[in-house]
Amino acid sequence: MDPVDLSDVEVFVRADLDAKYEARETALRTCRQIIRTSANAIRALHRSDAEAAATLLAEARDLVAETEEALAGHTEIRAAGFFYDAVKEYAEAELTAALLSGRPLPGPADLGVDSVPYLKGLGEAVGELRRRLLDQLRVGDLDDAEESFAAMEAIFDLLTSLDYPDGMTAGLRRTTDVARALIERSRADLTSTIVQERLRRRLDEIAGS
Repeated sequence: MDPVDLSDVEVFVRADLDAKYEARETALRTCRQIIRTSANAIRALHRSDAEAAATLLAEARDLVAETEEALAGHTEIRAAGFFYDAVKEYAEAELTAALLSGRPLPGPADLGVDSVPYLKGLGEAVGELRRRLLDQLRVGDLDDAEESFAAMEAIFDLLTSLDYPDGMTAGLRRTTDVARALIERSRADLTSTIVQERLRRRLDEIAGS
């Protein structure tokens, strides 16, 4: 019996795995850049540096496209956690930019991302809205703070309405639970500030009468 000849198989699988490995390494590098660039964009947004934020978001958008191109034909790598985590950070940055500026929210198709990382990014944007709300309360912008809180509640309502298995949504339930906690703390902060402002106005009225 002749020995089994696996040389052709070896050539094929080595070429296939080498291509997958190269795609994975490229994606890991660009995903790290996406996460860093998206975080810097959010920081620029909170500094009200719209120009820097727009530049960083454009850079992150290009990096996402570069990663998608590298992973074309490698669905198993594309579905890996590190890729979705990076895309989630990009979605959060884009959604935060829209929320803080009052623009209509882009959808998953507008951003070129899948629904799950989009929703997780949207849930994490609640934390950025809370940060804005606290800034608004500090300077006495109660009307704007109430608008920020309403946006937080609208996001939470959407997330809680999506009752799908956690295996499908990659931990979206935990993101929703964190959003719930942030909203409850924000509700307490907002209510306390409103009550204090009403009391201050009433005391001013009494003092002026």
